Amino acid sequence: MTTKPDASLAQDQFLTILSREEAMARFDAVLFPRATLTERVGLQQALGRALAQDVGAPIDVPPFDRSNVDGFALRAADVMQASEASPSRLKLNDEVIACGIAPKLRVSPMTATPIATGGPVPRGADAIVMIEQTQPVAGGIDVRRAVSPGQFISSAGTDMARGETVLRAGVVVGAREIGMLAACGIAQINVTRTPRVAILSTGDELVQPGGALAPAQIFDTNGPIVTAAVNENGGKAHFLGHVADDEAALEAAMRDALSQHDLLILSGGTSKGAGDFTHRIIARLGKPGIIAHGVALKPGKPLCLAVCDGKPVVILPGFPTSAMFTFHDMIVPVLRRMAGLPARKDAKVEARVPVRIASELGRAEFVMVALVEGADGLLAYPTGKGSGAITSFAQADGFLRIDALADHMPSGTQAEVTLFTPHLRVPDLTIIGSHCTGLDIAIAPVAQGGFATRIIAVGSLGGLAAAKRGECDVAPIHLFDDKSETYNRPFLSEGLELVEGWRRMQGIVYRKDDARFLGLDARSAVAKAIADPQCLMVNRNPGAGTRILLDRLLAGVRPEGYWNQPKAHNAVAAAVTQGRADWGMTIAPVAEAYGLAFLPFAQEHYDLALVSAHKNKPAVQALLASLASAETQDALVAAGFTPAPSLRIGLRPPRNDELNLTML
Repeated sequence: MTTKPDASLAQDQFLTILSREEAMARFDAVLFPRATLTERVGLQQALGRALAQDVGAPIDVPPFDRSNVDGFALRAADVMQASEASPSRLKLNDEVIACGIAPKLRVSPMTATPIATGGPVPRGADAIVMIEQTQPVAGGIDVRRAVSPGQFISSAGTDMARGETVLRAGVVVGAREIGMLAACGIAQINVTRTPRVAILSTGDELVQPGGALAPAQIFDTNGPIVTAAVNENGGKAHFLGHVADDEAALEAAMRDALSQHDLLILSGGTSKGAGDFTHRIIARLGKPGIIAHGVALKPGKPLCLAVCDGKPVVILPGFPTSAMFTFHDMIVPVLRRMAGLPARKDAKVEARVPVRIASELGRAEFVMVALVEGADGLLAYPTGKGSGAITSFAQADGFLRIDALADHMPSGTQAEVTLFTPHLRVPDLTIIGSHCTGLDIAIAPVAQGGFATRIIAVGSLGGLAAAKRGECDVAPIHLFDDKSETYNRPFLSEGLELVEGWRRMQGIVYRKDDARFLGLDARSAVAKAIADPQCLMVNRNPGAGTRILLDRLLAGVRPEGYWNQPKAHNAVAAAVTQGRADWGMTIAPVAEAYGLAFLPFAQEHYDLALVSAHKNKPAVQALLASLASAETQDALVAAGFTPAPSLRIGLRPPRNDELNLTML
């Protein structure tokens, strides 16, 4: 039975909001210093682990004097005068020393013993002459070059000496360290024990991937992604599934997890609204309990940090971007320290922010950005789709910080970007503008050709502005010009050229069981919807080609729902499908995918504004080749699009009659 929270708790606000630095300082002060837990493992299990103690060499490496080359072991004094003109002749001893063969004969004056690379140097010899510097003669060799004592000999212990400390505690074991340990004959070592980390997701709304979604439910994203992130950062993750919003069940799950693990991470249940009772459970699990609940971060304000009888308990925000940012920024340092690993060193780069980024006063904001190459260096485009969007984190190269006292970051700001990975690969092909599922079809062969491609969806006008500034290679646009009644070409400026793409039918969508629209065409359906205040529309965002088309159709009227302005065709279809709106405008392939009725209105031209200066880039040429290929055109047709006439006949310039908008 679900334990209902006390009504007085429903309006609780966060505990004292702390700065990031203060929250981390309090958390660290309670957790550290702490005893290091160790275990003994074999070499193959030591990879990536931190040594728990210094390692000394139990033997000399190499354990004997050995030859570094194929040649002859001899006494340097016997060949001091040797030269090409006057070689020194030596008698060969009756043995050949190979690797693993202990020499039996002494090298006496004016004698030499054949020896292979790695072979042990025989008694009496103090140098090796390379075979290339000798000439065979009957019963011996002529040495044509003098050698120095010790030449081409590695003496015992010159690599590692018996008793020498060869690896220090805290060193992370990699392939090189394993090689050193193996050379010493060490088969097992003591390492810091990998922290055992339990992960629990909370919430009635969650369904595990592979299940079926009921209305208002979502797939559990945080559980799998936090599990993977723990394993990436020195922990051993155990995902324990998700627990519904039942206080007794959640407390039992948390107690069991803490009894078997070193750290517990939950996601969700941190905002202190009705049903968010996780913080109350923590108070019953051990001392000191909650250390920080509410951090002045965006994303990540609801983060809760606690310690229960020496074991850290972390409650991440429920939204994926918030959860992953706070995990990487504030939990990874603790996890790595528990694992004995050194602090992560983040790579940083300087980049210019090409657009204004709004922020919220009072909270330090960390903005995810995608990096592209501009004419004067790197550009940082925000990838923000909200803290509930997992792609904000997955598609970003790094993040920049906006100070808590600023309400925005101006366009043109030079900012420091902290990278998520040590190495940055700037995309070979940068596409900024309006997105379309047909675009995914067109760039698939480009990606298969090994070119890194980045798409930043900012709408047609935003893409055109980026192209004019030279910040991308191509800008997909679908902009209608009322004066010429043509698409796209009138919007181009110097330095841009049009590459025709495909036609896509825009139309009005509604649910198939909505009788209000039956038997009507697009114009009549919109007129009827405008007249009915109970008929709710869903619009598109300003700057989108679809929005321009809709505004032209509405002719200044603002029906109910006009200010509901999502940024994607799919969002329009989802709003209608789920009953949050009754009608909207989207493209035919999306309507079909969502099972909606579709009333055709206009065949829209979706084209690419190409930056002329970038035309000869290999990745751009690969895109143009893809557009002209029969395979891409067939795939576009199969997806419900119509390739432009110029594509079908090899990218020739379009005729005037092909430029006109087709209104139905």
